[in-house]
This record gives sequence, C-alpha cells and structure tokens, in this order.
Amino acid sequence: MDEKNDDLQRIEASRDILSSAIAQTMVIYGVTPSVGRIYSTLYFADRPLNLDEIKDEVAMSKGSVSTGLRELLDTEMVIKVWKKGDRKDHFIAEKDFFRNFFAFFVKMLRQERNIISRANEQVEDTLQEIAANGESEEAREMAQKDLADIQQTNIYFDWTLRLANALESGDIYNFIPKHNQEGDDTGHNKNSSNHN
Repeated sequence: MDEKNDDLQRIEASRDILSSAIAQTMVIYGVTPSVGRIYSTLYFADRPLNLDEIKDEVAMSKGSVSTGLRELLDTEMVIKVWKKGDRKDHFIAEKDFFRNFFAFFVKMLRQERNIISRANEQVEDTLQEIAANGESEEAREMAQKDLADIQQTNIYFDWTLRLANALESGDIYNFIPKHNQEGDDTGHNKNSSNHN
C-alpha cells in the first residue's frame, strides 16, 4: 500500500470519528443522532448530494432521510441547492457553526418567549382584577405576587429578545469576538475590566 492510500484511509478514519461526534452532539440542537448522521454526511461531502445519495451513505430509509432533511432545513443547518441539469433536490451542510448555533438559539429563545408571553396575556387581566378587587386579603396578595412574577418574566424576555437580535445582527461579536485576543488563550481580553 502506498503512502497516498494510507493517508486517505487515515483521513477517512478521522472523518468517521468526527462524523460520529457531530451526530452525537446534534442532540443538543434537538435532533436525533440519525439526523445528525445526515448532517455529518453532508458536512464532509465534497459536492451537493441528493436524497438517494444521502440514503445510501447513511443506510437509512428514504422516508427517514426525507424527514431528517426537513428537520435540518427547518433549523437552517442544511441548505437546498439547485444543480444544473438535474431535477432532483440537492443538499449541502451549513458549515458555519456560529450561524448554526445562532439560528438554533434564536429560534428557541423566540419559541420560549412566545409560549410564556401568551400564557401571561391569558392570566394578567384575571390576576389584576383579583389583586384590585379580590374577596380575601390572601387572594389579593397571591394575585399581586403572581403579577410581580410576570413582570420579572417580562424583564427576562425583553433581555432575551435583545440577545436574539444581537445574535442575528452579529452585534454579539462586539462583546464576544469569534477569535481570542492576541496572546490570550482563554478568550478573555486582559485589558478589559472584570464585569459581573
């Protein structure tokens, strides 16, 4: 065996290890390891792949691959691309992990905010009415406490909305740069003061 083939085999073995790790960590993004295998296959592909090619690579059913691709498209971790002369859809992995993280995190922040905000809106009028006109002191105090808790969640969700906007706009990099400061392997700027 010549050195070139040995190197190619070692690269393939390295990619298998990385693919396995990527597939396992996809659970963090709310997808199963099998969907993670689809992503890692596309991540290491040297060209866009169609559904049948992905199916053959990951040894999953066509239906499972199709469902997995929809999940990955929804989370913007995979992009559908057009390939000249071919009517089949082709897919590539979004390799920018910053973008993947931001898209996922912003989606989760907004989903959390929407669920809690709707619940708050459903109960606020009732709690305000009880806080003002409740028949017992205990009920009025409980309603006032719950309204104060809702106010705190509103402050939190205002902050998470600003965080989501900073992630989407890239303003987050003004506070946390992608790269460490020169000479600092911790990611902290040695010249900045410590903020709590």
